[in-house]
Amino acid sequence: MSDDTLRIYNEKAGEYADLTSDSSDPLLDDFIARLPQGASVLDLGCGPGDAAAAMAKAGHKVDALDGSAEMVALADTNPGVTAKLATFEQLQGCDLYAGVWANFSLLHASRDAFPTHLAAIKEALKPGGLFHIGMKLGTGAGPDRLGRYYTYYTQEELEDRMTEAGFTLIDQHFGTSAGLDGKMADWIVVRAHG
Repeated sequence: MSDDTLRIYNEKAGEYADLTSDSSDPLLDDFIARLPQGASVLDLGCGPGDAAAAMAKAGHKVDALDGSAEMVALADTNPGVTAKLATFEQLQGCDLYAGVWANFSLLHASRDAFPTHLAAIKEALKPGGLFHIGMKLGTGAGPDRLGRYYTYYTQEELEDRMTEAGFTLIDQHFGTSAGLDGKMADWIVVRAHG
């Protein structure tokens, strides 16, 4: 993730938390429902920790990682959430998690680094573990209106990368919504087993 992207998230952590805090997420509810009781879960790129808090409230043991110190500070205030400052490159471990939630976080990784991140997630998942990834649809890469770096994927490219990394695809979901920059964007969520 670029330094500019992290700087912007540090500067706008409160604004981002306000944007995401009031929205219910049926995809998150479904993810939680698919986990075994009391599961160990990773929220990768946790932002202010709303998803991590919902998982913890459901009785799961949640690790939350983010590259923004301000986001980690917000996430760490949620009961049951262990938030740590870490970038995607720092994800390590084998057979740790029953689920990994990477909801619109890995879109900030470069295309070249993406396969390495998928491999680290696959390794961190327990066999058959659940992986959720949300990405913006499109092609190319570059900064948004705020200067955050994005890499865009088509559905086919994202699914090919996941399959190449050894994931078994379960389902896909599509939508359009406004992000922190106010621009409407098409997105995809893919769920898979590790």
